[in-house]
This record gives sequence, C-alpha cells and structure tokens, in this order.
Amino acid sequence: MTFDADAYRRVVGHFATGVTVVTTWWEGRHYAMTANSFTSVSLDPVLALVAIETRARFHDAVLAAGTWAVNVLADDQEDASRWFATRGRPHDETYMGSWTFVAGPATGAALLDGAVASLECRTWAEHPGGDHTLLVGDVLAIAASRPEAAPLVYFKGTYRRLAPE
Repeated sequence: MTFDADAYRRVVGHFATGVTVVTTWWEGRHYAMTANSFTSVSLDPVLALVAIETRARFHDAVLAAGTWAVNVLADDQEDASRWFATRGRPHDETYMGSWTFVAGPATGAALLDGAVASLECRTWAEHPGGDHTLLVGDVLAIAASRPEAAPLVYFKGTYRRLAPE
C-alpha cells in the first residue's frame, strides 16, 4: 500500500453520499450514530446495509438488539448529524439531544422527527469489514415522512445541499 488512511479518506470523499442517523433500542436505552455508509442492497428480499465502526458505543448495542432504524436526514438537519457524530456524548437523558422522535412500531428504535425517510430493519447478516461491521438488514417498515424535503449531502469532507430544481 503506497497511501495512508487519510489519503484514502480524501479520495473516497469525492463520492457524494446522503447522511443518515442509525438508531437502536437495547436494554431500555436509545443508541444512535451518524452514518453515511448506507445503501439499498436487494429488492427480493428487501435488504439494506449500513457500516458500523467497531469501536463505536453503538456497535455492541445494535448487534445485541438485532433491530435498528435508518433515518435519512433532510438538508435542514445538519445539526442532528453533527450531534449524533459526536464521540463520547453523555449517555443519559440528554443522549438524544433536543431531537424529538417516536419509537418505531417494528423495532422500538428512534425515528427522528423531520427526517426525509426512515427504514426499520432486523439484522439479516453481519459481515466483518476491517474496522467496521457491515450490517445487512431485512427491512420491516418504511416511511417517507418529508418526501418534499431535500436530503443532506456529504461531499469532500463537508455538508452540502442540492441546488433547487
């Protein structure tokens, strides 16, 4: 390998991604983290994939829970993305910050108010992926709460917004 991890990150940063907050409910607590490594995998069966960093507090909780939700953030939710990306934030009554949510009917995981869309999943497969675990989820429920909202986009290390049509 003739490049380092920072160079790799800069190069793959040229691929624009949407921004999500992945949540789970385990042992009476909500867990959440920002993730942009999310994709649809299959239509038959309906599967989605998210990559979870193994050292994240969220990792062990989501593996143990076996269910999770993906919240696709709107372009006015950058502050939520930054909050849920903050390492070491308190895991007490302030853990979810000021973001309101409802418990998903299929998983109990937090569905953030204001998200463009959400998916609730049951873990279908786990795959090691270096310093991440790739979770493939059987999609149990879907919602497009704000289909008119533009998504939050991440490109070259910064948040972006799509130009109006």
